[in-house]
Amino acid sequence: METVTHTLPPIYRPDSRVLILGSMPSPKSREIGFYYGHPQNRFWRVLAEIFSAPVPADNFEKREFVLNRQIALWDVLSSCEISGADDNSIRNAHPNDIGIILAAAPIRAIFTTGNAATAYYRKLCFPQTGVASIPLPSTSPANCRCHLDELVRQYRKILLYLANADSP
Repeated sequence: METVTHTLPPIYRPDSRVLILGSMPSPKSREIGFYYGHPQNRFWRVLAEIFSAPVPADNFEKREFVLNRQIALWDVLSSCEISGADDNSIRNAHPNDIGIILAAAPIRAIFTTGNAATAYYRKLCFPQTGVASIPLPSTSPANCRCHLDELVRQYRKILLYLANADSP
């Protein structure tokens, strides 16, 4: 177990409509300095598929990919004790202030990726935001029960909240 402090800034802009929250960046994500950084994590492949776009290749392309599609990214936790990337080992969890993004952008829906992100959001963030999250399955390689086609099917829900993005 190690104590980890979240070091990645939230990714959003004033026109973001959807917020996607993970639990805490993995060691690989912290190493490369961007979200869903493990090469076996399927997050970027899933988003590319639902938007019929190429998979972004680097941190700059990933950032532009989500921002240009009005998606904000962050994580539920600001710090915790964790063993590697094992969300089941999380102890002493402290939340990020999700209100920062909600005050800055007209977020229509908050999605949480995986059981831990969903549980910690409900426990630590929902009481402050009053906005329920929509759970999505984890794209982690550890979630081998959920095949790519099922992840794509589930993540397509995001598109419903981006439709007619010209209206508030």
